[in-house]
Amino acid sequence: MPILSVEHVTTYRYRQPVALGEHRMMLRPRDGHDQRLLEAKLDISPEPAELRWVHDVFGNSVAVAHFSGRARELRIASQARVDQRPVNALDFQLEDYAETYPFSYGMEEVPDLARSIERYYPDPERAVDRWARRLMRQDGPTGTLDLLGAMTDTIKRELTYIPRLEAGIQEPTKTLKLGSGTCRDFALLMMEAARSLGLAARFVSGYLYSPGADRRVQRESSSTHAWARVYLPGAGWVEFDPTNGIIGNRDLIRVAIARDPAQALPLHGTWTGFPADCLGMTVEVNVTSEAEPVHALPSP
Repeated sequence: MPILSVEHVTTYRYRQPVALGEHRMMLRPRDGHDQRLLEAKLDISPEPAELRWVHDVFGNSVAVAHFSGRARELRIASQARVDQRPVNALDFQLEDYAETYPFSYGMEEVPDLARSIERYYPDPERAVDRWARRLMRQDGPTGTLDLLGAMTDTIKRELTYIPRLEAGIQEPTKTLKLGSGTCRDFALLMMEAARSLGLAARFVSGYLYSPGADRRVQRESSSTHAWARVYLPGAGWVEFDPTNGIIGNRDLIRVAIARDPAQALPLHGTWTGFPADCLGMTVEVNVTSEAEPVHALPSP
Protein backbone atom coordinates (compact mmCIF):
# COMPACT_ATOMS: atom_id res chain seq x y z
CA MET A 1 0.00 0.00 0.00
CA PRO A 2 1.42 3.45 -0.88
CA ILE A 3 2.49 5.78 1.90
CA LEU A 4 1.81 9.36 0.80
CA SER A 5 3.26 12.49 2.39
CA VAL A 6 1.51 15.86 2.21
CA GLU A 7 3.10 19.25 2.83
CA HIS A 8 0.75 22.22 2.70
CA VAL A 9 2.03 25.72 3.50
CA THR A 10 -0.10 28.87 3.46
CA THR A 11 1.47 32.27 4.11
CA TYR A 12 -0.38 35.57 4.57
CA ARG A 13 1.65 38.79 4.43
CA TYR A 14 0.71 42.30 5.54
CA ARG A 15 2.22 45.75 4.97
CA GLN A 16 2.27 46.46 8.70
CA PRO A 17 1.41 44.45 11.83
CA VAL A 18 -2.29 43.55 11.95
CA ALA A 19 -4.44 41.94 14.63
CA LEU A 20 -5.16 38.29 13.79
CA GLY A 21 -8.63 36.97 14.58
CA GLU A 22 -9.93 33.42 14.77
CA HIS A 23 -8.67 31.03 12.09
CA ARG A 24 -10.26 27.65 11.34
CA MET A 25 -8.26 24.99 9.51
CA MET A 26 -9.41 21.75 7.83
CA LEU A 27 -6.03 20.28 6.93
CA ARG A 28 -5.87 16.97 8.81
CA PRO A 29 -6.63 13.92 6.59
CA ARG A 30 -9.52 11.74 7.71
CA ASP A 31 -8.91 8.27 9.09
CA GLY A 32 -10.73 5.24 7.69
CA HIS A 33 -10.44 1.69 6.39
CA ASP A 34 -9.22 2.89 2.97
CA GLN A 35 -7.04 5.71 4.29
CA ARG A 36 -5.07 5.43 7.52
CA LEU A 37 -3.53 8.55 9.03
CA LEU A 38 -0.04 7.71 10.26
CA GLU A 39 1.15 11.13 11.35
CA ALA A 40 -0.05 14.73 11.33
CA LYS A 41 1.66 17.93 12.39
CA LEU A 42 0.55 21.55 12.36
CA ASP A 43 3.01 24.45 12.76
CA ILE A 44 1.69 28.00 13.04
CA SER A 45 3.78 31.18 13.20
CA PRO A 46 3.24 33.34 15.17
CA GLU A 47 2.27 30.74 17.74
CA PRO A 48 -1.42 31.02 18.65
CA ALA A 49 -2.45 31.99 22.15
CA GLU A 50 -4.90 29.07 21.96
CA LEU A 51 -5.22 26.12 19.61
CA ARG A 52 -8.00 23.57 20.01
CA TRP A 53 -9.39 20.75 17.89
CA VAL A 54 -13.08 20.05 17.28
CA HIS A 55 -15.13 17.72 15.10
CA ASP A 56 -17.73 19.47 12.96
CA VAL A 57 -21.18 18.11 12.10
CA PHE A 58 -19.66 15.90 9.37
CA GLY A 59 -16.92 14.49 11.61
CA ASN A 60 -14.13 16.54 10.01
CA SER A 61 -11.19 17.52 12.22
CA VAL A 62 -11.07 21.30 12.56
CA ALA A 63 -8.23 23.22 14.22
CA VAL A 64 -9.37 26.53 15.74
CA ALA A 65 -6.64 29.10 16.50
CA HIS A 66 -6.84 32.36 18.45
CA PHE A 67 -4.01 34.90 18.53
CA SER A 68 -2.84 37.70 20.77
CA GLY A 69 -0.76 40.68 19.63
CA ARG A 70 -0.06 41.71 16.05
CA ALA A 71 1.98 40.29 13.16
CA ARG A 72 3.09 41.15 9.64
CA GLU A 73 2.99 37.52 8.55
CA LEU A 74 0.96 34.42 9.34
CA ARG A 75 2.39 31.07 8.23
CA ILE A 76 0.45 27.82 8.59
CA ALA A 77 2.31 24.61 7.68
CA SER A 78 0.57 21.24 7.75
CA GLN A 79 2.38 17.92 7.30
CA ALA A 80 0.78 14.49 7.15
CA ARG A 81 1.62 10.89 6.25
CA VAL A 82 -1.16 8.64 5.00
CA ASP A 83 -1.29 4.90 4.33
CA GLN A 84 -3.62 4.82 1.34
CA ARG A 85 -5.47 1.62 0.51
CA PRO A 86 -6.96 2.15 -2.96
CA VAL A 87 -10.31 0.60 -3.75
CA ASN A 88 -10.59 -0.60 -7.36
CA ALA A 89 -13.64 0.77 -9.14
CA LEU A 90 -14.45 -2.73 -10.35
CA ASP A 91 -14.63 -4.03 -6.77
CA PHE A 92 -17.66 -1.97 -5.70
CA GLN A 93 -20.48 -4.35 -4.80
CA LEU A 94 -23.92 -2.78 -4.97
CA GLU A 95 -27.11 -4.22 -3.58
CA ASP A 96 -29.01 -6.03 -6.32
CA TYR A 97 -31.80 -3.45 -6.39
CA ALA A 98 -29.28 -0.59 -6.83
CA GLU A 99 -27.32 -2.07 -9.74
CA THR A 100 -29.57 -0.36 -12.28
CA TYR A 101 -31.01 3.13 -12.24
CA PRO A 102 -33.54 4.24 -11.07
CA PHE A 103 -33.71 2.77 -7.59
CA SER A 104 -34.91 3.95 -4.19
CA TYR A 105 -32.88 4.20 -1.00
CA GLY A 106 -34.04 2.13 1.96
CA MET A 107 -36.47 3.79 4.36
CA GLU A 108 -33.93 3.56 7.17
CA GLU A 109 -31.38 5.50 5.10
CA VAL A 110 -33.59 8.27 3.71
CA PRO A 111 -33.73 10.47 6.86
CA ASP A 112 -29.92 10.62 7.02
CA LEU A 113 -29.44 11.09 3.26
CA ALA A 114 -32.23 13.61 2.63
CA ARG A 115 -30.15 16.79 2.90
CA SER A 116 -27.51 15.28 0.60
CA ILE A 117 -30.18 14.54 -2.03
CA GLU A 118 -31.65 18.04 -1.89
CA ARG A 119 -30.63 20.49 -4.65
CA TYR A 120 -29.00 23.73 -3.48
CA TYR A 121 -28.26 25.70 -6.65
CA PRO A 122 -30.83 27.27 -9.02
CA ASP A 123 -31.54 25.50 -12.29
CA PRO A 124 -34.65 27.27 -13.64
CA GLU A 125 -34.22 25.93 -17.17
CA ARG A 126 -33.35 22.42 -15.94
CA ALA A 127 -30.00 22.52 -17.74
CA VAL A 128 -28.29 20.28 -15.18
CA ASP A 129 -31.22 17.85 -15.25
CA ARG A 130 -31.11 17.56 -19.05
CA TRP A 131 -27.34 17.18 -19.02
CA ALA A 132 -27.51 14.33 -16.48
CA ARG A 133 -30.35 12.49 -18.17
CA ARG A 134 -28.74 12.49 -21.61
CA LEU A 135 -26.16 10.10 -20.16
CA MET A 136 -28.81 7.42 -19.53
CA ARG A 137 -29.15 4.56 -21.99
CA GLN A 138 -32.10 4.74 -24.37
CA ASP A 139 -31.99 1.11 -25.49
CA GLY A 140 -32.33 -0.65 -22.13
CA PRO A 141 -31.64 -0.48 -18.39
CA THR A 142 -28.95 1.95 -17.24
CA GLY A 143 -26.33 0.54 -14.90
CA THR A 144 -25.90 2.79 -11.87
CA LEU A 145 -22.10 2.66 -11.88
CA ASP A 146 -22.09 2.99 -15.68
CA LEU A 147 -24.19 6.14 -15.39
CA LEU A 148 -21.95 7.74 -12.76
CA GLY A 149 -18.86 6.64 -14.65
CA ALA A 150 -20.20 8.28 -17.82
CA MET A 151 -20.89 11.44 -15.83
CA THR A 152 -17.33 11.47 -14.48
CA ASP A 153 -15.81 10.84 -17.91
CA THR A 154 -18.03 13.35 -19.72
CA ILE A 155 -17.07 16.21 -17.40
CA LYS A 156 -13.38 15.40 -17.87
CA ARG A 157 -13.70 15.01 -21.64
CA GLU A 158 -16.08 17.84 -22.55
CA LEU A 159 -15.25 20.59 -20.06
CA THR A 160 -12.01 22.57 -19.88
CA TYR A 161 -10.12 22.84 -16.62
CA ILE A 162 -9.12 26.46 -15.94
CA PRO A 163 -7.49 27.37 -12.60
CA ARG A 164 -9.17 30.21 -10.69
CA LEU A 165 -7.51 31.78 -7.67
CA GLU A 166 -10.53 33.77 -6.54
CA ALA A 167 -12.49 32.47 -3.56
CA GLY A 168 -15.94 31.03 -4.06
CA ILE A 169 -17.49 28.53 -6.40
CA GLN A 170 -19.18 28.62 -9.79
CA GLU A 171 -22.82 27.59 -10.03
CA PRO A 172 -23.32 24.37 -12.04
CA THR A 173 -25.45 26.06 -14.70
CA LYS A 174 -22.63 28.56 -15.32
CA THR A 175 -20.06 25.75 -15.55
CA LEU A 176 -22.16 24.08 -18.25
CA LYS A 177 -22.66 27.37 -20.08
CA LEU A 178 -18.98 28.30 -20.02
CA GLY A 179 -17.78 24.77 -20.63
CA SER A 180 -15.00 25.30 -18.12
CA GLY A 181 -14.20 25.52 -14.43
CA THR A 182 -11.97 24.39 -11.59
CA CYS A 183 -11.93 21.06 -9.76
CA ARG A 184 -14.38 22.41 -7.16
CA ASP A 185 -16.73 23.60 -9.93
CA PHE A 186 -16.62 20.18 -11.59
CA ALA A 187 -17.23 18.44 -8.25
CA LEU A 188 -20.26 20.64 -7.60
CA LEU A 189 -21.64 20.03 -11.09
CA MET A 190 -21.41 16.28 -10.58
CA MET A 191 -23.02 16.56 -7.14
CA GLU A 192 -25.98 18.55 -8.45
CA ALA A 193 -26.31 16.27 -11.49
CA ALA A 194 -26.40 13.19 -9.22
CA ARG A 195 -28.91 14.93 -6.94
CA SER A 196 -31.11 15.73 -9.94
CA LEU A 197 -31.37 11.94 -10.37
CA GLY A 198 -32.38 11.48 -6.72
CA LEU A 199 -28.92 10.30 -5.57
CA ALA A 200 -27.20 11.48 -2.38
CA ALA A 201 -23.98 13.36 -3.08
CA ARG A 202 -21.41 15.24 -1.01
CA PHE A 203 -18.39 17.47 -1.60
CA VAL A 204 -14.88 16.31 -0.71
CA SER A 205 -11.85 18.55 -0.17
CA GLY A 206 -8.40 17.04 -0.01
CA TYR A 207 -5.25 16.42 -2.01
CA LEU A 208 -4.34 14.78 -5.31
CA TYR A 209 -1.26 12.61 -5.76
CA SER A 210 0.07 12.74 -9.33
CA PRO A 211 2.47 9.79 -9.65
CA GLY A 212 4.18 10.63 -12.93
CA ALA A 213 4.17 12.94 -15.91
CA ASP A 214 2.99 10.10 -18.14
CA ARG A 215 -0.36 10.10 -16.33
CA ARG A 216 -2.80 12.57 -17.94
CA VAL A 217 -4.13 14.27 -14.85
CA GLN A 218 -4.97 17.85 -14.08
CA ARG A 219 -2.20 18.62 -11.61
CA GLU A 220 -2.96 21.10 -8.84
CA SER A 221 0.47 21.16 -7.25
CA SER A 222 -0.07 24.56 -5.65
CA SER A 223 -3.54 24.00 -4.28
CA THR A 224 -5.90 21.58 -2.64
CA HIS A 225 -8.15 19.34 -4.72
CA ALA A 226 -11.89 18.67 -4.73
CA TRP A 227 -14.16 15.88 -5.93
CA ALA A 228 -17.57 14.33 -5.21
CA ARG A 229 -18.85 11.24 -3.48
CA VAL A 230 -22.16 9.49 -4.06
CA TYR A 231 -23.95 7.09 -1.72
CA LEU A 232 -24.66 3.71 -3.35
CA PRO A 233 -26.39 0.94 -1.35
CA GLY A 234 -24.00 -1.92 -0.74
CA ALA A 235 -20.88 0.08 -1.66
CA GLY A 236 -21.48 3.06 0.63
CA TRP A 237 -19.97 6.44 -0.20
CA VAL A 238 -18.02 6.14 -3.47
CA GLU A 239 -15.51 8.77 -4.68
CA PHE A 240 -15.83 10.32 -8.16
CA ASP A 241 -13.21 12.80 -9.37
CA PRO A 242 -14.57 14.32 -12.60
CA THR A 243 -11.52 16.56 -13.04
CA ASN A 244 -9.26 13.53 -13.57
CA GLY A 245 -11.74 10.77 -14.42
CA ILE A 246 -10.97 8.82 -11.24
CA ILE A 247 -13.53 6.46 -9.68
CA GLY A 248 -12.60 5.24 -6.21
CA ASN A 249 -10.03 6.73 -3.87
CA ARG A 250 -6.88 6.01 -5.90
CA ASP A 251 -4.51 9.01 -5.62
CA LEU A 252 -7.09 10.98 -3.62
CA ILE A 253 -6.37 11.98 -0.02
CA ARG A 254 -9.61 12.80 1.77
CA VAL A 255 -9.54 15.68 4.27
CA ALA A 256 -13.02 17.19 4.60
CA ILE A 257 -16.50 16.01 3.60
CA ALA A 258 -19.51 18.32 3.49
CA ARG A 259 -22.95 18.80 2.01
CA ASP A 260 -21.85 22.05 0.32
CA PRO A 261 -18.39 23.38 -0.70
CA ALA A 262 -18.73 26.37 1.64
CA GLN A 263 -18.66 23.93 4.58
CA ALA A 264 -15.30 22.44 3.59
CA LEU A 265 -12.96 25.42 3.32
CA PRO A 266 -9.38 24.29 4.05
CA LEU A 267 -8.55 27.55 5.80
CA HIS A 268 -10.36 30.74 6.67
CA GLY A 269 -9.96 33.44 9.27
CA THR A 270 -10.13 37.14 10.07
CA TRP A 271 -7.75 40.01 10.68
CA THR A 272 -8.12 43.65 11.66
CA GLY A 273 -6.32 46.45 9.86
CA PHE A 274 -6.57 48.72 6.83
CA PRO A 275 -7.63 47.05 3.55
CA ALA A 276 -4.38 48.17 1.91
CA ASP A 277 -2.38 46.29 4.57
CA CYS A 278 -3.04 42.94 2.89
CA LEU A 279 -0.17 42.01 0.57
CA GLY A 280 -1.68 38.70 -0.46
CA MET A 281 -1.44 34.99 0.20
CA THR A 282 0.78 32.22 -1.16
CA VAL A 283 -0.07 28.52 -1.05
CA GLU A 284 2.24 25.59 -1.72
CA VAL A 285 1.09 21.98 -1.70
CA ASN A 286 3.40 19.03 -2.29
CA VAL A 287 2.19 15.41 -2.30
CA THR A 288 4.78 12.65 -2.68
CA SER A 289 5.10 8.91 -2.29
CA GLU A 290 7.76 7.64 0.10
CA ALA A 291 9.37 6.06 -2.94
CA GLU A 292 9.94 9.54 -4.33
CA PRO A 293 12.37 12.15 -3.01
CA VAL A 294 10.81 14.16 -0.22
CA HIS A 295 11.05 17.92 -0.71
CA ALA A 296 11.67 20.13 2.30
CA LEU A 297 9.12 22.78 3.23
CA PRO A 298 10.04 26.22 1.89
CA SER A 299 11.59 28.65 4.34
CA PRO A 300 9.27 31.27 5.82
